[in-house]
Amino acid sequence: MAGRADALAALVLAGGQASRLGGADKPGIEVGGRTLLAAVAMAAAGAGAWHVVVVGPARPELAAALPGGARVDFTTERPAGAGPVPALRAGLTRVREPWLLLLAADLPFLRDSHLRELVEAAKRSGTGALLVDGDDRPQWLVSCWRTASLRTALAGYAGSSLGGLLGPLRAAHVAVAAGGEAPPWQDCDTPEDVATARALTRGSEAGE
Repeated sequence: MAGRADALAALVLAGGQASRLGGADKPGIEVGGRTLLAAVAMAAAGAGAWHVVVVGPARPELAAALPGGARVDFTTERPAGAGPVPALRAGLTRVREPWLLLLAADLPFLRDSHLRELVEAAKRSGTGALLVDGDDRPQWLVSCWRTASLRTALAGYAGSSLGGLLGPLRAAHVAVAAGGEAPPWQDCDTPEDVATARALTRGSEAGE
C-alpha cells in the first residue's frame, strides 16, 4: 500500500497531559461503547487509511477494532507530552505513505465520510486540506496533507505552534455537514465535554 501514489496513512496524536481532565487517560475514555481513540482510528480506516500511527501509549487492543488488514503502529515523542509539533515529528518517522491524515484522538463524532471529503479536497489542492468549524476556524488536528509537504515544513520550523507550522502551507478549507449528529470537531477536553458527548450519543441511539 505504501508504494501507491494515492496511499493514505493516519497519524493520531494521543499523548498529552489531559490537564483539564485531571490527568485522565483521555484517549481511553469510552463514549458510545468505544474509546475516543478507537472512534478516530476507525473513522480513518474507513476513509482508506490502512496504516494508523498513534503517538501515545501502546494499546494493542486497538488493532482488533479496525477493519481487517489495517496496521497500527505506536510511538511517542521525546519527552512524552512535549506538544503536538514534537508528536508530529515522532509520528512521521513511521509514515511511508504519500498522504497523511493528521488527527486528534478525542473526536467521538468524527466519521469516515468527513475524512473522505477531506482527503478528496487535499488531493485536489495538491498540498493539503483541513476542516473548519461552524465559525470558520481551522481545525489543525482534523486535516490531510501530502506527507512530503509536512516533512519539508518541519525541516525549517523551530516553533512549537501547530498553526504556525501548518498555516503557511495554505491548505484548502473544508466545511462539512454534521448530518444530524454533533459536529465532527467537537472534542472532549473537559469532564463536561465528555458528559455532553455521552448524552448526545445516548440521545442519538434512542432516536434510531
